[in-house]
Amino acid sequence: MLNYTRFFLVISLFLSVAWNGHVQGKPDTLRILAIGNSFSQDAVEQYLHELAEATGKPMIIGNMYIGGAPLSLHLENVQGNKAVYSYRKIDVDGTKTTQKEISILTALRDEPWDYVSLQQVSSLSGRMESFLEPLPIVHRYIDSVMAGNAKFIWHQTWAYQANSTHKRFINYNKDQQTMYQAIASASSKVSDVVQIDLLVPCGTAIQNARTSFLGDNLTRDGFHLDLQIGRFIAACTWYESLFGRVAPVDQYRPEQVTEAQAEVARQAAHAAVGAPFSVTEIAVEEAEAVPN
Repeated sequence: MLNYTRFFLVISLFLSVAWNGHVQGKPDTLRILAIGNSFSQDAVEQYLHELAEATGKPMIIGNMYIGGAPLSLHLENVQGNKAVYSYRKIDVDGTKTTQKEISILTALRDEPWDYVSLQQVSSLSGRMESFLEPLPIVHRYIDSVMAGNAKFIWHQTWAYQANSTHKRFINYNKDQQTMYQAIASASSKVSDVVQIDLLVPCGTAIQNARTSFLGDNLTRDGFHLDLQIGRFIAACTWYESLFGRVAPVDQYRPEQVTEAQAEVARQAAHAAVGAPFSVTEIAVEEAEAVPN
């Protein structure tokens, strides 16, 4: 005789899985949560989802944003469970939403995140001593909430434009090369402090692109990335780091980014993923950069 109780349990489980898959995204959806500031905004809130969509890779992207937030502030916020973040989210269908006054705990529980990204504020990103106290505690907190089911990304940020007027540029003698080398060195040692499963070397990708015809013109104010090509380089770097293949710039590029600029982005990101702590010169002909 058919065991109806077991039959209905199996059907209920199937419908539950199917419904959750429909609501939260496909089973193979990659879920990324960044805990950062305006530099994570520059890197993951624009173009990464579009690059993934162009190659049929469903993604959900979250960014826990406080402008200028250092690791020490994230530590204070997890210890006090403070609901002080702007939680920006891009759903699997590309819909963007923003919730204000959200805690890290709430965001961590919002999705079964595959990766959680951490970073230091740009002015301290080359100062390893600034990582030592807050990073392990924040890392342990996230790992405990996620029950060990999320992997960790370290987001390597970029050096300021050479003529930047950022008041903290003095930390690096107002020298871009000094700042980049400090960032590269610090990011190479983060895994000595906590477990890092993936490094996303945006800082090196931007530095690589600066060797091309684009020059040192990749920020909008001396430190935040240009809204078009600067952010696209960062998105290409995230894409290749996550998916293990070069960014599909032939399938997607922002409207105001030319083919030649997109090729610089692709090459700069690819070289950075291969050599994340040293600069690679990028040779792309500027003549290819014909406006759309």
